[in-house]
Amino acid sequence: MNTRALLSAGGPLSRVLRGYEARDEQNLMADAVTAALDEGHGLLVEAGTGTGKSLAYLVPAALSHQRVVISTATRALGEQLLEKDLPTLRALGLYPDVALVKGLGNYVCLRRLEEYRQGVATGAVAAEAGFDEVLSWVEDTATGDRSELASVPEEAPVWREVSSSSETRLGGKCRFYDQCFVTRMRRAAEAAQLVVTNHHLFCADMALRGLGGAQALPDYDAVIFDEAHALEDVATEFFGVRVTRARVDALVRDADKALRASGFFLDRDRERALGGTLLALSAGAVRLFASIPRGGGGRVLLAREHLEGEFGLGASQLSDGLASLGGHLRDFVGTNDMLLSVSRRTTALAEALRILRDPESATHVTFAEPEARGGGAVGASPVEIGALLQEKLWSRRGAVVLTSATLSTGGDFAFLRQRLGVPEEARELCLSSPFDYARQAGLYIPRGLPEPRDPGWTDGALGEIRRLVDLTRGGAFVLCTSVRVMRALHEALRGTWSYPTWVQGEAPKRALLERFRAAGDGVLFATASFWEGVDVPGRALRLVIMDKLPFEAPNDPVTSARIQRLTARGEDPFERFQVPSAALSLKQGFGRLVRTRRDAGIVAILDRRILTRRYGATLLRSLPPATRCATLDEVRAFWEALRL
Repeated sequence: MNTRALLSAGGPLSRVLRGYEARDEQNLMADAVTAALDEGHGLLVEAGTGTGKSLAYLVPAALSHQRVVISTATRALGEQLLEKDLPTLRALGLYPDVALVKGLGNYVCLRRLEEYRQGVATGAVAAEAGFDEVLSWVEDTATGDRSELASVPEEAPVWREVSSSSETRLGGKCRFYDQCFVTRMRRAAEAAQLVVTNHHLFCADMALRGLGGAQALPDYDAVIFDEAHALEDVATEFFGVRVTRARVDALVRDADKALRASGFFLDRDRERALGGTLLALSAGAVRLFASIPRGGGGRVLLAREHLEGEFGLGASQLSDGLASLGGHLRDFVGTNDMLLSVSRRTTALAEALRILRDPESATHVTFAEPEARGGGAVGASPVEIGALLQEKLWSRRGAVVLTSATLSTGGDFAFLRQRLGVPEEARELCLSSPFDYARQAGLYIPRGLPEPRDPGWTDGALGEIRRLVDLTRGGAFVLCTSVRVMRALHEALRGTWSYPTWVQGEAPKRALLERFRAAGDGVLFATASFWEGVDVPGRALRLVIMDKLPFEAPNDPVTSARIQRLTARGEDPFERFQVPSAALSLKQGFGRLVRTRRDAGIVAILDRRILTRRYGATLLRSLPPATRCATLDEVRAFWEALRL
C-alpha cells in the first residue's frame, strides 16, 4: 500500500486514529518526501502546525526500505516520535525496526559509576546528593537513559560524575563494554531501519566521518531533519570548541588518581615530576580563567590583543602542562581504563586549546563565558556554517529533507538557504496550517507596557502575567528570552497564586512536562528550549506568554561576528539576519499554544515594539492569523467566548 492510500479519508489511518481527518497539506508533504527519498534530492518543507508532518515523513520513510536517520532539535520530539507516532505506524501495518540514539551524556557509564562508588566507599570522595537514587535506578533501568531519573534534578552534580561522554568512553577496551548502555543503544541502531536522533549527535557524526572512519551513527541512505530551523545553532555549537575551568580541574584530579592506581608513584622521581606537571596545569588554568573579563553574564568577545596577553600566557602554560602530562601517560596508558580515558581527554583538551589560541582565524570567533558553571569557560565557534554543511551534508548521496513549522519568512526560504548552504537544486514546499487561528487563538500585545529596556517594564510585566494567569486559571507557559529574566519573574510570582508552579532546570524537561500536563492548571517558567519542540495538546496549556521579542543579543560574540560579516559584504545585517531570525523564533513560541483543532487560548507578547517599530510588521506577518486583542478587556471577552 502506498502513502496516499494509508493517509487518505477512509483509509487505514482513519480507522486507527479517532477523529482523524485527511488533510491535503499532509498528503502534499508526504508526496514530496516520497519523491525526495526515491530520487535522492534535497527538499525544504515548511509545514504549519496541524499538518501532521511527523506521519507525512515517517510513512514514506518506513515504506522506502531505506535506512533513514530522523534528526530532531530536542530530545522531547525524539521521545514523542517513539512513544506516539511510531506505534501509529505499527497500527497501519508498518513494522520498521526503530532505534532512538541520544548523545553519550544522556547515559550512565557503568565504569564511572563503579569508580565513583568505590571512591565513596573508601572515603576518597564525598557522595553528591542523588547518588543513592542513581544506584537504585541503575539496578532496574533497561536503557540507562537519565530521562527516566526524574527524582534527580537536571543539573545535579552527581550526574556529571557518572555519565558517559566522548572523552571518557573507552569502547571495546572497557571491561563493562558488553553491559554498557551505550553499546546496547548502538547495536540497536545498527539493526534499525529508522534511526531517531538529535541534531547535535548528527553533527558529531558528520565531524567524525572526516576523521578516519569513526562515526556516531550507523551508515544511512537518507536523513530527515525535523525542527530544521534549529540546525544552524546546533551546528555552530558543535563545530566549535569549549574549555571550562571545571574540565581542567577534573582532568588534574583524575590524572593524579589514575596514575596512583597504576603504580606510577612507586618511583619518587616520577612522583615529583608528575606533581610539578599537575601544579603547572592548575596554575595555567588559574592564570587563563583569571584573565577573562568578568561581569555582565553571557558570552564576551576575546579579541586578538586579549588572546596575546595574560590569557595567551595562561593558555601557553596550560598547553605545556598537557604536553608534559601526555609524556607521563605514554608508558602507562595501557595499564587501566582510567589512564586510557585520561590520555584521550588530555589530547582533546590540547587540541581545543590550539584552536582557541589562533588569533588569525578567519572562520572562528573566540569568546569567554565568565559566569559558566565551575569557574568559567572559553570557547571558539564558526561564524558561518553554510560552507561546512555544503561539504559534509549536501555533497553526500541520498535525500536530505529539512522540515519545520518555521523555515520561511513570509513564504520565502532565502534566509534559511543562505544560512545552511542549501544548494540551488533543492526543492521547496510551503504548507499552511489547517487550524482556524482566528477562532482558536487570541493575540494580546499590551500597548501600555513600557519597552523592555525601561526600568518600569519588569513591574508592568509582572502585573500583566498575574492578571492573565488569573484569567485562565493557570495552564500557562511563561517563555523568557533569558535565564536571568526567567528566574526573576518566577521568584516574584510563584507565591502570588495557588497554581502549581515550576521553573526550568529544577527537574528534567520531560518530567516537568509530565507534571505540567497532569496538573491541568500549572504555570511553567522556561527559556529557549521550551520555545520549540514542546507538545502539550489539550486544555492543560491555554496561555502562552512571551516576555520579549526573541532577538539575538547583538553583543554576543557569535552574533556580532555574523553582523560584521554581513556588513563587510555590503548587506544590512538587521534586515537580512536579525529580523528573520527573530521572526522564526517568535513563530515557534506562538506555536506552543495550538497543537490540535480542539486547542484554544491566548498568546501574549509583553513587548510593544512589535507594534511601534518598523520591523514589527514583518514579525506580525510571520505569526498565524489570530484574533488581535488590544486591551485586557478584549482578552477577557475572547476568553469567555471560548467557553473553556
